[in-house]
Amino acid sequence: MAMKILLLEDDQILAASLKEYLETEGYTIDIVHRGNHVFDKTYANKYDLYIFDINVPEIDGFDVLKSLREAEDRTPAIYITALTDINSISKGFKIGADDYIKKPFNPEELLIRISSKYHHNNAVLYIHDLEYNPKTRALHRNGAELGLGDVQKNIFHMLAMAEHDIVDSFRLMEFLDKPSISALRVNMTKLKKKLNIPIKNVRGQGYMIEKI
Repeated sequence: MAMKILLLEDDQILAASLKEYLETEGYTIDIVHRGNHVFDKTYANKYDLYIFDINVPEIDGFDVLKSLREAEDRTPAIYITALTDINSISKGFKIGADDYIKKPFNPEELLIRISSKYHHNNAVLYIHDLEYNPKTRALHRNGAELGLGDVQKNIFHMLAMAEHDIVDSFRLMEFLDKPSISALRVNMTKLKKKLNIPIKNVRGQGYMIEKI
């Protein structure tokens, strides 16, 4: 069965273009152009993934996803947005977004994100001796839940979803209040110490969770 996606995008040309592109890849796409129309669609249909723009008419993408999460809707969500400031990105993740892509972007990048991450988003991941649920962001070791701050939680999520591939340093730095290579290095050191897992710095590229 084809993966069913709800796209919230007020740019009708972009929305039609993304729909055509993703449908040629085998996905089923529903489009809405206003935030409040999302609720009608989600009431009548079950979706595997949400792709939401933020600056849309009537109810913005932040409030749409916040309302869905408050209603216990845990469907994975990607933001596509022209907003690039740290506060906006952080707000999106706190609300419950799973990923974001900055406009303008190549549709192939969106396809890669969907293919590599969200096909298995409902599955629990086992990373060394950790058990991680990407949908709820719950992280356990030997049955005990491990707590992480927002910054480290977002960093770990990106590393976990990459499945041992390298995550670009600059992408990870976007989760920091004051982005810098040194600040990222400090956070990685703390994360490694807290979780006791091998996180490798690939010089000039980024970070990855190593396989044993």
